[in-house]
Amino acid sequence: MLHKCTLFIITLSFLLFGQAMVNAQSKISLNSQNNVLVHWKLTPQSAVKDSLKIFQADYNDNGWVKATVPGAVFTSYVNDGLEKDPNYGDNIYKVDKSKYNRNFWYRTVVASPQLQAGKTVWLNFKGINRKGEIFFNGKRLGLLNGFMEQGRYDVTKLLNPTGENVIAVLVYWPTLPVPNYASPTYISSDGWDWMPSVPGLLQGITDDVYFSITGNVTIQEPWIRTEVDTASDEGILSVHLDLKNNSPETTDGLLKMTIQPGNISIQQGIKIAGNSSVSRSFDSTWFKQMIVHHPKLWWPNGYGKPNLYSCHLSYEVNGKVSDVKDIKFGIRQYSYDTLGGVLHININGRRIFVKGGNWGMSEYLLRCRGDEYDTKVKLHQQMHLNMIRNWIGSTTDDAFYDACDKYGIMVWDDFWLNSHPNLPRDIFAFNKNAVDKIIRFRNHPSIAVWCGDNEGVPLAPLNGWLREDVKTFDGSDRLYQPNSHAGALTGSGPWTNFDPEWYFTKSPSGFGGSQGWGFRTEIGTAVFTTFGSFKKFMPKADWWPRDSMWNKHFFGKSAGNASPDHYFTTVNNEYGKASGIEDFCRKAQLVNIQVNKALYEGWQQHMWNDASGVMTWMSQSAYPSFVWQTYDYYYDLNGAYWGVRKACEPVHIQWDCADNSVKLINTTLKNYTNLKAISEVYNLDGTIVPEYGHTAIVNLCADTIASCFTMNFKRNNLAYKHKVFASSTSADAQDASSIVDGSKGSRWSSTYSDNQWVYVDLGTEKEIASVNLIWESAYAKAFKLQVSNDAIHWKDIYANQNGSGGDEHINFSPVKARYVKMLGIKRASQWGYSLYEFEIFGKKNKKELLTSTHFIRLLLEDAKGKILSKNFYWNNTDGQNYTALNHMGKATLKVSSAFMKENDSSVIKVQVANPKKSKAVAFAIHVQAYNAENGERILPAIMNDDYFTLMQGESKTINIAFKSSLLPHHKYYILAEPFNNK
Repeated sequence: MLHKCTLFIITLSFLLFGQAMVNAQSKISLNSQNNVLVHWKLTPQSAVKDSLKIFQADYNDNGWVKATVPGAVFTSYVNDGLEKDPNYGDNIYKVDKSKYNRNFWYRTVVASPQLQAGKTVWLNFKGINRKGEIFFNGKRLGLLNGFMEQGRYDVTKLLNPTGENVIAVLVYWPTLPVPNYASPTYISSDGWDWMPSVPGLLQGITDDVYFSITGNVTIQEPWIRTEVDTASDEGILSVHLDLKNNSPETTDGLLKMTIQPGNISIQQGIKIAGNSSVSRSFDSTWFKQMIVHHPKLWWPNGYGKPNLYSCHLSYEVNGKVSDVKDIKFGIRQYSYDTLGGVLHININGRRIFVKGGNWGMSEYLLRCRGDEYDTKVKLHQQMHLNMIRNWIGSTTDDAFYDACDKYGIMVWDDFWLNSHPNLPRDIFAFNKNAVDKIIRFRNHPSIAVWCGDNEGVPLAPLNGWLREDVKTFDGSDRLYQPNSHAGALTGSGPWTNFDPEWYFTKSPSGFGGSQGWGFRTEIGTAVFTTFGSFKKFMPKADWWPRDSMWNKHFFGKSAGNASPDHYFTTVNNEYGKASGIEDFCRKAQLVNIQVNKALYEGWQQHMWNDASGVMTWMSQSAYPSFVWQTYDYYYDLNGAYWGVRKACEPVHIQWDCADNSVKLINTTLKNYTNLKAISEVYNLDGTIVPEYGHTAIVNLCADTIASCFTMNFKRNNLAYKHKVFASSTSADAQDASSIVDGSKGSRWSSTYSDNQWVYVDLGTEKEIASVNLIWESAYAKAFKLQVSNDAIHWKDIYANQNGSGGDEHINFSPVKARYVKMLGIKRASQWGYSLYEFEIFGKKNKKELLTSTHFIRLLLEDAKGKILSKNFYWNNTDGQNYTALNHMGKATLKVSSAFMKENDSSVIKVQVANPKKSKAVAFAIHVQAYNAENGERILPAIMNDDYFTLMQGESKTINIAFKSSLLPHHKYYILAEPFNNK
């Protein structure tokens, strides 16, 4: 079969294993990373003329490429410097794909370990993309078909007496097209709207390879299930496993099980006939110790601690261990309901409000390994998220699930289908991989949902098969959800930025699913990087103005769903036209904060009525890009990260910018009484305006929201609550009076034709000088404003032939009129004309206490005065116009810092003060630590705050924690820069 397949030859260069080492260690890594004893090489299959010679230990592999395992073929070429940095500029787009879209071989030799009598050596593969045949010393061991299928092969009798053994793996290139034909594989490997196509389609040995050493009897597929009896405060455990006797002789041994904490211990003698298997189950029916009193439950982040237990299993024969298995698990029980047509996830009898994020991939070239998962998932914990969606099952590493268990992050776990009207080429391999995935990961308490298809329902017979797979191999302990955006879900998307008010409005539209907030598995926005990250992957010639190179990093047509043009316009319109790339990056962070905070706060504002969860698209970056991320590819915590982190606080105070209400959000299991909610409003110069302040004493029950008070920042809106008349009203909108109710949570829309109108009756003739039209996404491309005193004869006072929607603030020379009309001439969409608000104002009062642009600070204190939540907004009474921020004076900051070691980490404590004598508010202060020896940012780092604002006389301590290896000589410097100091 050599002529049909791609052959990976693995050359393992090992020292001999002494007998003592074999006794102490049953798993021996054959990965190349961090392993000086393992040297892998690869070359195209076509470069090897006589494939049979590759099985010879003395085969000459000079000229082969050093390989990275686990990893992809293309990644190895990159790591060896044979391809230019694929992250930089458009390098990856220039690669000759024909070099990689073919079959490859890997090669190495391993020395035979010295074994005790009765020991067995197994060769293990945990994943090959897309499939591969495995050989050991020329002997074919088997075929792995699909990137999730695992292989475990007894090579004891195949060990070469000379001590040198050749391992070979024959691997197939996935072939095109990928979705869904090549599944199970990395669906996005040929490119998506957030990552480029990868040469070779991520073919390679993509997961761990290792030797394991056992006795004759091995423990197979241990399965730990848990139930929770909340009434009696008990956890009920059950353990199921198989024991396989790999020898021809009957074996009589002792199975031992120990569970900690609690020191639960069970032993049972088990006899196994030769070359056969037995199954055993241990549950509370026969083993009362499997009932755990007052268990330490596993809870999602924010609802409690993600407590973990350990189960140690061993099978001993004549006092000698034949095999061991160690499993970490959590005592928890999931349940689900769809009351009101909305999916709710419950754990341990309590509803969980889901705050999550989507992962496209951990890294687009499969370069995320080991501890990196801990960093990525910890950042989600720090953002107060409690779920990650493993989009189309593209993350396969155990380390990912381990980190989610550790940090209390639930996993919405997809299989490998994406709404394409075609089945995989090999549906049987697909199903076998699905079963392997369930069995491999089912002991992880973090997995909450198994999902069949991204934005579709799996075609027959896969939907039925997957449902039965979950029922059979996971005991239906978790929900099987066929479709990621339908079936008690409110669709997916949109994936572009909206004004903050939109996220609070009734039924924020999605694609597929039902209307409303509900449970949204995808919704997001473009998220531009900081300049520090931008310049790492963009050539200087392409910095400014925006050009086609930006599109190579998905700020153009290639990321159309993110509407980058709209995002770009938003930055320039709301914060002033950028003078260059540094200025644009700086202003973009403010958009990132506002939009991402509003996204989560909008859903929380309607928690349980009808909102039950939301997941941003996306919460992490697999490729250096300008869309869909919170922290970026380099772990820089941009504005989106801080917007999400603030919004998702477990106990949180927030302002609804649509109706000006202030509410408390409690996504914990704790009740609070006598909380004090406080609002403070500041002018642009930092002076407090007490007339706009509020205080309220509020009780806040567990897992609920509570109202505090309503703030009013509007000038006297002459249209408020007056009569409204319209030419028509669409069936999906409220009546026309909704545009004068003072709330952006309601809207009017005309029917779907161009010439439509709506007007307000002010009751009497009044002097007017400005109008605010607050559009929904269906806005007017061309329209007029007209006035009248009899509603018959109308006079034009304003015309716009190129409307842009959003908040349109229109000033004109003062005019007296009773009736004010918006006359729609041409629609910007297929829908009608849709307005949230039609606001009408007279001339500004020169004595107005509040500047148009101002700051809102919300505080929540407990009964003892301890601050539980602090929130900060910038607002403008005339719409989304924050250009006044560019004209603030410069703040005179005082910054000091101290370095210290804490265990294996380093911490820099930074004190930032804005002195009383400072001339200005220090707005949106960005703090960054740098390595003084190379000028590089110290990343990744965990910080308690950033982009924060200090009024005159205020200070704040920022803690920056990172691995000590990032700053070995403790030489650093700090930059703390307010937005207004540029």
